[in-house]
Amino acid sequence: MGCCHADFALIDSSDRGFTLGMPTFTFGSGVLSEVGDNARELGLKRIGLFTDRQLASSEHVAKVKASLAAANVDTIIYDEIAIEPTDMSLQRAAEFARETDADGYVSVGGGSVMDTCKAANLYATHPADFMTYVNAPIGAGQRVPGAVKPHIACPTTSGTGSEATGIAIFTLTSLNAKTGIISRRLIPTVALIDPDVTASLPANVVASTGFDCMSHALESITARAWPRRLNPAKGVARPVSQGANVFSDALAAQALDAVGKYLVRAVRDASDTEARTEMMYAALLAGIAFNAAGCHLPHGLSYAVSGLTKDWHVAGYPDGKTLVPHGMAVVLNNPSVWRHTAPAQPERHLRCAHHLGAEARGATPDDAGEVLASRVIELMKVTRMPNGLSALGFGEAQIDALATGAEPQYRVIKNAPVDIGRDELRSLFRAALRYW
Repeated sequence: MGCCHADFALIDSSDRGFTLGMPTFTFGSGVLSEVGDNARELGLKRIGLFTDRQLASSEHVAKVKASLAAANVDTIIYDEIAIEPTDMSLQRAAEFARETDADGYVSVGGGSVMDTCKAANLYATHPADFMTYVNAPIGAGQRVPGAVKPHIACPTTSGTGSEATGIAIFTLTSLNAKTGIISRRLIPTVALIDPDVTASLPANVVASTGFDCMSHALESITARAWPRRLNPAKGVARPVSQGANVFSDALAAQALDAVGKYLVRAVRDASDTEARTEMMYAALLAGIAFNAAGCHLPHGLSYAVSGLTKDWHVAGYPDGKTLVPHGMAVVLNNPSVWRHTAPAQPERHLRCAHHLGAEARGATPDDAGEVLASRVIELMKVTRMPNGLSALGFGEAQIDALATGAEPQYRVIKNAPVDIGRDELRSLFRAALRYW
């Protein structure tokens, strides 16, 4: 059996199985108009519709509202969502959800909108001190005690995969650090993935979210194998993200095939319907994959980058505050990470490079890290990503601060295929300062 090959061989202390979770999803052109039918099928009569201010007046939200109205579902809109949510913005959303007393929720937007909806649903359904459900060691990391209300997720970007995950990410303002809440209970009930929404996305958004999708897939395949994960919980206590597994491998590989073939086309030409549709599907596949396998170093390092960057603005994203798009913060660490982790599992890194479209003929295991890193750098150049962390203003003087900012991300970092300490974090950030 494929899942019994050497990568996933059981050891005495290992778990004996892995668990998968995903929503019921519908993918296809125009499926946003099916939200009303899905709400009615779930028995919903009054829903809270989560979106952001920019999308609130969009044709996507208008289509969702019309579909819900046709199904005789009352709708109360919440559009006070922060792009890159914080603990404070999540608590305001939860207060709205409690006051609305809806039967369920619909989210229309990118990862920030969907994650906010998940958290609001949780705290309205199972009230608790905010830090109760936040991942340890930053929060108490308590398990969600029961089911939450139905959630229909409608993504409008092609990268976060949040429509398929039980993860809600936010910035804890007191630490200026990103963390999250993770539970299978938070996986949306239904996901409606309509690639038509991507036609209006700016090139910078397609690039950043596309690299998020790429990194989800790469990290899923290169994560510590599930029989060797460090969290020993089993059965119903088994963690959502359990390490690389045969199911995630298959989906992540297919996502990488699409990224290698279609990302550049999707960035360059908004009218390339095929490319943007394929990237939307790749985001879904990678989302399902990393929800089960988990991310590791590129995401763990990215949170420090996002939190410590000063005066950085990208066209296509909200004005008025420093903001490093999540996918950009993630990809800036990618080449550095793959050069470091490849010796632990060179065959997997070479496989990733092949799926991503790298020229790997004749490559040996010793070449794995460089082959994969070089392909990622090639894609970064073509899509005009910054040349490493130095482009965002980081230098040797900030290395210690970056390492300190990454250390709270133990839940993610420990999923890497190699053990990582502070010295390794410093070396990884230093190697990510400049690539060409």
